Amino acid sequence: MLAICFHRLHRLLPTAVLGLCLGVQTAAAGPLVDAATQAEALAAGGNARAAHAKMQEAFGDFAATLPLTVSLAEFATDKPAAYGSYTPRPGTVFKPGEPLITYLELIGLTWETLPDKRYTSAFNVDLELIDYKGDTLAAQKKFGSFSFTGRVRNQEIYTHLTLDVTGAPAGDYKVRYTVNDTVGNRSTSFEQKFSIAKE
Repeated sequence: MLAICFHRLHRLLPTAVLGLCLGVQTAAAGPLVDAATQAEALAAGGNARAAHAKMQEAFGDFAATLPLTVSLAEFATDKPAAYGSYTPRPGTVFKPGEPLITYLELIGLTWETLPDKRYTSAFNVDLELIDYKGDTLAAQKKFGSFSFTGRVRNQEIYTHLTLDVTGAPAGDYKVRYTVNDTVGNRSTSFEQKFSIAKE
Protein backbone atom coordinates (compact mmCIF):
# COMPACT_ATOMS: atom_id res chain seq x y z
CA MET A 1 0.00 0.00 0.00
CA LEU A 2 1.40 3.35 -0.99
CA ALA A 3 0.19 6.83 -0.21
CA ILE A 4 1.37 10.23 -1.28
CA CYS A 5 0.19 11.47 -0.05
CA PHE A 6 11.62 20.81 -0.05
CA HIS A 7 27.12 33.89 2.15
CA ARG A 8 28.97 35.27 0.72
CA LEU A 9 31.43 36.19 3.51
CA HIS A 10 33.51 39.27 2.80
CA ARG A 11 36.66 39.41 4.91
CA LEU A 12 39.30 42.11 4.94
CA LEU A 13 42.71 40.49 4.60
CA PRO A 14 46.02 41.89 5.80
CA THR A 15 48.22 43.10 2.97
CA ALA A 16 50.75 40.27 3.41
CA VAL A 17 48.03 37.62 3.18
CA LEU A 18 46.37 39.41 0.30
CA GLY A 19 49.64 39.20 -1.59
CA LEU A 20 49.54 35.42 -1.31
CA CYS A 21 46.07 35.34 -2.77
CA LEU A 22 46.93 36.98 -6.07
CA GLY A 23 45.64 34.94 -8.97
CA VAL A 24 43.03 33.13 -6.89
CA GLN A 25 39.52 33.65 -8.22
CA THR A 26 36.57 34.11 -5.92
CA ALA A 27 33.96 31.39 -6.45
CA ALA A 28 31.04 32.64 -8.49
CA ALA A 29 27.65 32.74 -6.88
CA GLY A 30 25.40 29.86 -7.83
CA PRO A 31 21.84 29.96 -9.18
CA LEU A 32 20.32 29.56 -5.72
CA VAL A 33 22.24 32.60 -4.43
CA ASP A 34 21.22 34.60 -7.50
CA ALA A 35 17.59 33.58 -7.07
CA ALA A 36 17.67 34.43 -3.37
CA THR A 37 19.03 37.89 -4.17
CA GLN A 38 16.25 38.46 -6.69
CA ALA A 39 13.64 37.08 -4.30
CA GLU A 40 14.81 39.36 -1.51
CA ALA A 41 14.52 42.34 -3.85
CA LEU A 42 11.00 41.29 -4.85
CA ALA A 43 10.00 40.81 -1.21
CA ALA A 44 11.48 44.16 -0.24
CA GLY A 45 9.37 45.70 -3.00
CA GLY A 46 6.24 44.17 -1.51
CA ASN A 47 5.81 41.35 -4.03
CA ALA A 48 5.76 38.30 -1.75
CA ARG A 49 4.09 36.08 -4.31
CA ALA A 50 6.75 36.68 -6.96
CA ALA A 51 9.50 36.27 -4.37
CA HIS A 52 8.14 32.89 -3.33
CA ALA A 53 7.67 31.79 -6.95
CA LYS A 54 11.26 32.76 -7.74
CA MET A 55 12.63 30.60 -4.93
CA GLN A 56 10.27 27.74 -5.73
CA GLU A 57 11.46 27.68 -9.34
CA ALA A 58 15.13 27.94 -8.31
CA PHE A 59 14.82 25.12 -5.80
CA GLY A 60 13.11 22.95 -8.40
CA ASP A 61 16.02 23.57 -10.79
CA PHE A 62 18.53 22.78 -8.05
CA ALA A 63 16.74 19.60 -6.93
CA ALA A 64 16.82 18.35 -10.52
CA THR A 65 20.62 18.20 -10.26
CA LEU A 66 20.57 15.97 -7.18
CA PRO A 67 20.74 12.16 -7.25
CA LEU A 68 17.60 10.27 -6.35
CA THR A 69 17.91 9.93 -2.57
CA VAL A 70 15.85 8.61 0.30
CA SER A 71 16.32 11.46 2.73
CA LEU A 72 14.29 9.82 5.50
CA ALA A 73 12.94 6.32 6.11
CA GLU A 74 11.54 5.47 9.52
CA PHE A 75 9.01 3.10 11.06
CA ALA A 76 5.90 5.01 12.11
CA THR A 77 3.08 4.25 14.51
CA ASP A 78 0.39 5.10 11.97
CA LYS A 79 -0.20 6.62 8.55
CA PRO A 80 1.24 10.15 8.15
CA ALA A 81 -1.19 13.03 7.88
CA ALA A 82 1.09 15.13 5.66
CA TYR A 83 4.73 15.75 4.79
CA GLY A 84 6.68 15.57 8.05
CA SER A 85 3.49 14.90 10.01
CA TYR A 86 4.02 11.40 11.42
CA THR A 87 4.85 9.71 14.71
CA PRO A 88 8.11 7.72 14.81
CA ARG A 89 7.66 4.21 16.19
CA PRO A 90 9.61 3.56 19.41
CA GLY A 91 11.62 0.45 18.59
CA THR A 92 11.69 -2.15 15.83
CA VAL A 93 10.18 -5.16 17.59
CA PHE A 94 6.70 -5.91 16.26
CA LYS A 95 3.95 -8.08 17.65
CA PRO A 96 2.83 -11.03 15.51
CA GLY A 97 0.40 -9.75 12.91
CA GLU A 98 1.30 -6.10 13.50
CA PRO A 99 1.78 -4.20 10.22
CA LEU A 100 5.05 -2.43 9.44
CA ILE A 101 4.40 1.18 8.46
CA THR A 102 7.34 3.04 6.97
CA TYR A 103 7.33 6.81 6.53
CA LEU A 104 9.51 7.81 3.57
CA GLU A 105 10.76 11.10 2.10
CA LEU A 106 12.48 11.50 -1.28
CA ILE A 107 14.66 14.13 -2.90
CA GLY A 108 15.98 14.38 -6.45
CA LEU A 109 12.85 13.03 -8.15
CA THR A 110 12.74 13.71 -11.90
CA TRP A 111 10.03 15.98 -13.30
CA GLU A 112 9.01 16.04 -16.96
CA THR A 113 7.42 19.09 -18.57
CA LEU A 114 4.21 18.33 -20.46
CA PRO A 115 3.05 20.19 -23.60
CA ASP A 116 0.53 22.17 -21.50
CA LYS A 117 3.42 23.37 -19.24
CA ARG A 118 2.42 21.18 -16.33
CA TYR A 119 4.98 18.94 -14.64
CA THR A 120 4.70 15.21 -14.07
CA SER A 121 6.68 12.68 -12.07
CA ALA A 122 6.28 9.03 -11.13
CA PHE A 123 7.96 6.35 -9.10
CA ASN A 124 7.26 2.85 -7.88
CA VAL A 125 8.65 0.79 -5.02
CA ASP A 126 9.84 -2.83 -5.06
CA LEU A 127 10.23 -4.84 -1.87
CA GLU A 128 12.27 -7.79 -0.70
CA LEU A 129 11.77 -9.50 2.68
CA ILE A 130 14.98 -11.10 3.99
CA ASP A 131 15.57 -13.33 7.02
CA TYR A 132 18.50 -13.28 9.47
CA LYS A 133 20.47 -15.71 7.28
CA GLY A 134 20.24 -13.40 4.28
CA ASP A 135 17.72 -15.54 2.40
CA THR A 136 14.95 -13.82 0.47
CA LEU A 137 11.58 -14.95 1.79
CA ALA A 138 9.37 -12.82 -0.44
CA ALA A 139 9.74 -10.21 -3.16
CA GLN A 140 7.34 -8.04 -5.07
CA LYS A 141 7.89 -5.63 -7.93
CA LYS A 142 5.84 -2.43 -7.90
CA PHE A 143 4.74 -3.00 -4.33
CA GLY A 144 3.51 0.58 -4.48
CA SER A 145 3.33 3.30 -7.11
CA PHE A 146 2.90 7.05 -7.26
CA SER A 147 2.35 9.62 -9.95
CA PHE A 148 1.76 13.35 -9.74
CA THR A 149 0.90 16.01 -12.31
CA GLY A 150 0.65 19.67 -11.42
CA ARG A 151 1.73 23.23 -12.03
CA VAL A 152 4.76 23.08 -9.75
CA ARG A 153 7.60 20.61 -9.18
CA ASN A 154 6.62 19.61 -5.69
CA GLN A 155 9.69 18.97 -3.50
CA GLU A 156 7.84 17.75 -0.41
CA ILE A 157 7.49 14.18 -1.63
CA TYR A 158 6.56 11.58 0.96
CA THR A 159 4.87 8.24 1.11
CA HIS A 160 4.03 5.53 3.58
CA LEU A 161 4.55 1.85 2.88
CA THR A 162 2.54 -0.73 4.82
CA LEU A 163 3.89 -4.27 4.92
CA ASP A 164 1.83 -7.16 6.30
CA VAL A 165 4.04 -9.97 7.63
CA THR A 166 1.25 -11.99 9.23
CA GLY A 167 2.29 -15.62 9.57
CA ALA A 168 6.03 -14.97 9.67
CA PRO A 169 7.64 -16.76 12.65
CA ALA A 170 9.31 -14.89 15.47
CA GLY A 171 12.83 -13.77 14.67
CA ASP A 172 15.00 -11.13 13.05
CA TYR A 173 14.39 -9.80 9.54
CA LYS A 174 15.06 -6.90 7.24
CA VAL A 175 13.05 -5.40 4.43
CA ARG A 176 14.75 -3.87 1.42
CA TYR A 177 12.79 -1.28 -0.54
CA THR A 178 13.92 -0.07 -3.97
CA VAL A 179 12.53 3.23 -5.19
CA ASN A 180 12.38 3.50 -8.98
CA ASP A 181 12.11 6.93 -10.58
CA THR A 182 10.25 5.93 -13.74
CA VAL A 183 10.60 9.33 -15.42
CA GLY A 184 14.33 9.65 -14.79
CA ASN A 185 15.03 5.90 -15.07
CA ARG A 186 16.95 5.90 -11.76
CA SER A 187 16.74 3.77 -8.63
CA THR A 188 17.87 3.85 -5.02
CA SER A 189 17.43 1.33 -2.22
CA PHE A 190 17.28 1.32 1.56
CA GLU A 191 16.87 -1.36 4.23
CA GLN A 192 15.10 -1.55 7.58
CA LYS A 193 15.86 -4.18 10.20
CA PHE A 194 13.07 -5.41 12.44
CA SER A 195 12.10 -8.31 14.66
CA ILE A 196 8.87 -10.22 15.26
CA ALA A 197 8.28 -11.05 18.89
CA LYS A 198 7.12 -14.43 20.15
CA GLU A 199 3.44 -14.94 20.91
